[in-house]
Amino acid sequence: MGVIGGKIAFFKSQLPESVKLVAVSKFKPSEDILQAYEAGQRIFAESRPLELEGKAQALPSDIEWHFIGHLQTNKVKNVVPYATLIHSIDSEHLLKAVNDFAARAGKVQDVLLELFVATEETKQGLAAEEAVSLAARIGEFPNVRLRGVMAMASFTGDRAQIRSEFENAAAIGRAVAEAAGIDDPELSMGMTADYDIAVSCGSTMVRIGSAIFGERG
Repeated sequence: MGVIGGKIAFFKSQLPESVKLVAVSKFKPSEDILQAYEAGQRIFAESRPLELEGKAQALPSDIEWHFIGHLQTNKVKNVVPYATLIHSIDSEHLLKAVNDFAARAGKVQDVLLELFVATEETKQGLAAEEAVSLAARIGEFPNVRLRGVMAMASFTGDRAQIRSEFENAAAIGRAVAEAAGIDDPELSMGMTADYDIAVSCGSTMVRIGSAIFGERG
């Protein structure tokens, strides 16, 4: 099975059936992705548009690609043709750009609204009021399908703070789902260092990279 395959098996054994494992393969070679693929992993996430585009063209067609990085509107064309789900919609401007490109491509693009719940100003995302307002008007964007929200907690060792931020994200996610009429919303939160807290707060998708593929080389 190999080291990567063993780690995939470990995480799948740890996660509830209701939680999807998103293997964050950014900066990693195709060979590593194929090892995870051979172990049964099918959902992979990238954070750079051109890297996503290249890997999607080269790797098996049944891989479900997620985009999790900051997305500039001029790179939407490199992501929408390949992404099953875009986690990082952090403005109405970007949502419109994705909607408009998807319309031209004849696609309805699944998206998540990225929430700002951390204490770090460097993180991207929508405030609660912005996210709920946008969700209430999602019908104005017929070529996107809002699936839920994504959030990142502060980079801190204070697990109580992380839990508080994830609980806040979950509450906003419920309000977003209600505003948009989403029956089975996704809540993408939790990474290598804090996925266990995220799952206990209701996460439906955890984004694990370094614990599967090793630290960035």
